[in-house]
Amino acid sequence: MSATRPNGSLYTKIQNNIATIEFGHPASNSFPSELLDRLTKEIISVGKNTEVFVIILKSEGEKAFCAGASFDELVAISNLEQGKQFFSGFANVINAIRTCGRLVIGRIQGKAVGGGVGLAAACDYVLATENAAIKLSEFTIGIGPFVIEPAVTRKIGVSGTAELTIDATNWKNAYWAKEKGLYARVFETAKELDTAIELLSEKLASYNIAALTEMKKVLWKGTENWTDLLEERAAVSGELVLSEFTKKALSKFKK
Repeated sequence: MSATRPNGSLYTKIQNNIATIEFGHPASNSFPSELLDRLTKEIISVGKNTEVFVIILKSEGEKAFCAGASFDELVAISNLEQGKQFFSGFANVINAIRTCGRLVIGRIQGKAVGGGVGLAAACDYVLATENAAIKLSEFTIGIGPFVIEPAVTRKIGVSGTAELTIDATNWKNAYWAKEKGLYARVFETAKELDTAIELLSEKLASYNIAALTEMKKVLWKGTENWTDLLEERAAVSGELVLSEFTKKALSKFKK
């Protein structure tokens, strides 16, 4: 199935000062590097559009929100430079959300793993369904959530990140994520979720764009070093992925 759309898809709709960016991939909305690069550029571009007051970030389908980075590419990494470049993908998306100048609402309709959790954490305000469980499973393959950690810790604190990272094989449900501060609200159905997002985005789009922009700056104060920090973290993960432990753990995923 993934062979029909190996690099996934990305669509943007702008209406009534609201930009909706939707990404998708047949493999549980996971991200190959090309799709991460496209998403980064799209967020930056939309953030510069004076007709856009607020951004909604969502994924396609009714099941997984995002399964993280592409395992096919992860398995293929053979040197440090490739490793750093691969893990820089999510770093670039997080930094694009951080610096785009527009408030970003995350729509999380299903499970999020690894980089998907980081993507949710980078959003300024997140609404989810009961199906939106989360997991950081990086330890199981010999790496860690180093690139996304600053975004996750910013939302749920050091203790929450430690719990997610150390308990690497178990899911935390959507209400756990809400209690920790990752999600603002949790809904029983996707229909209720979409209704709430529509109402919220319409309200935000009716407000003073200057006030929204200044609030974005306030919310991200203290993260000015993230461009360098996340690049350093990508290098750490890029080195770990070459370890014998990780190569052995990933061997079972090779096609």
